[in-house]
Amino acid sequence: MKLENVGVVVTGGASGLGGATAETLAKQGAKVTIFDLNEELGRALATRIGGHFVRVDVTDEKSVADGLASVESTSGIARVLVNCAGIVSGGKTVGRDAQPHSLSQFRQVINVNLVGMFNVISQFASRLSSLPLFDEERGVIINTASIAAFEGQVGQAAYSASKGGIVAMTLPIARDLAQFSIRVVTIAPGIFWTPMLEQLPKEVQDSLGEQVPFPKRLGKPEEYALLTRSIIANPMLNGETIRLDGAIRMGPR
Repeated sequence: MKLENVGVVVTGGASGLGGATAETLAKQGAKVTIFDLNEELGRALATRIGGHFVRVDVTDEKSVADGLASVESTSGIARVLVNCAGIVSGGKTVGRDAQPHSLSQFRQVINVNLVGMFNVISQFASRLSSLPLFDEERGVIINTASIAAFEGQVGQAAYSASKGGIVAMTLPIARDLAQFSIRVVTIAPGIFWTPMLEQLPKEVQDSLGEQVPFPKRLGKPEEYALLTRSIIANPMLNGETIRLDGAIRMGPR
């Protein structure tokens, strides 16, 4: 699918992987709308790339519906969705002093990363299904999982469960939406530079990068964005989860 004048929604698009994706796809001529809770960063980026910003809570049905309605009013029904919204939260199943993992914390991670993503997918696809075909397809949905879905480390039970759920639902959703000629692909990034990692000391960042077989560094958000562009361009990519990790396989810690 060519991106010139095509509507694109990027959740979590104010910064990090989503921010790089919004900028990259805008440079390809797409009409990009950023969904995020961070209004300051989201509006600033949208202004810089000539896009549109809407404050959206992906876990709230009405918020997502209102956000998609706003997209339609400014640039029509979008054909591409890139889901980057998510949170990271750590905690062992049994922590210090034999305390059990906080159930509310576990629920929150699942609710944002998995339930919230499905909320956006289902509402987005419902609207997209009414559009005519564009070449041989209607549109593309790209989700963000993590290699933690496969090699979750100590303290990542909630996060890994949320990302594993994204991987698990990719194929059935692709099969569900095949009747509408909508593709669904998931990216599972490895260790990428994000605002969260920026807060870590430089020596810790370097140590994480050294764990990657090649290239021995943290992934760049622009490299994630490059893969989204390739997925959009290739109509045969569907129902698949693609690892983007420099061949790393995570150990227990």
